[in-house]
Amino acid sequence: MLFEPPKGVQLRHELKHLISLSDKYQLIARLGAICSPDPHYGAESYHIRSLYFDNVYDKALAERLNGLEYREKFRIRYYNFDDSYIVLEKKIKHNQLCGKQSARVTRSEVESLLRGDIQWLLQKDSPLCHELYAKMRAQLLKPKVIVDYSRRAFVYSPGNTRITLDDNIRTGLSSLDFFNPNLATIPADITRPIVLEVKYDQYIPDIIRRAVRLDNRRTTNFSKYAASRLTDF
Repeated sequence: MLFEPPKGVQLRHELKHLISLSDKYQLIARLGAICSPDPHYGAESYHIRSLYFDNVYDKALAERLNGLEYREKFRIRYYNFDDSYIVLEKKIKHNQLCGKQSARVTRSEVESLLRGDIQWLLQKDSPLCHELYAKMRAQLLKPKVIVDYSRRAFVYSPGNTRITLDDNIRTGLSSLDFFNPNLATIPADITRPIVLEVKYDQYIPDIIRRAVRLDNRRTTNFSKYAASRLTDF
């Protein structure tokens, strides 16, 4: 049976590689010559904080570790500690394809959720909010871990290609103090990985394929969420 993504979700190809610090600077130089910087944050690195959900049985973590063909994760995310723009997202993964649904939420709504009040999810004009409410009720989904990292992003119009370089990946362990910019965090992985991700629609342009080609760097299935959760075990 063919997998059908949720209505309105476009699945994209996603490739990941673990790279070194010297690789990162090589890629910044190469990509800077052929790509445009991130349209929202420009040519500098920016900070991402995500709050991931899982249920009492760690369903999302187990599916990730077991490599299930289809899996999903809910998260709430904001950038550079700017709480004027916060999004609830559901990330969908099907083999090497990924997609996401999103809905805007407010700081006060997120703070209510963290206090255990989720009724506002039903009042939003958003199927995604309604789905999260249902799964928090039926599957006992709840906020689980905070993940912080820095990102440098590039875009290339052909193929709708987006390349990101993520490093300084850190976890808040059991703390859910989502809006605290001084939250104590620790590295999510003792190897302090840097993750190169390439996302594209139907094809990856040859010029991008050549630009991101690095010797002895194989594709990986590294998960920031899984790394952050396993640090706490």
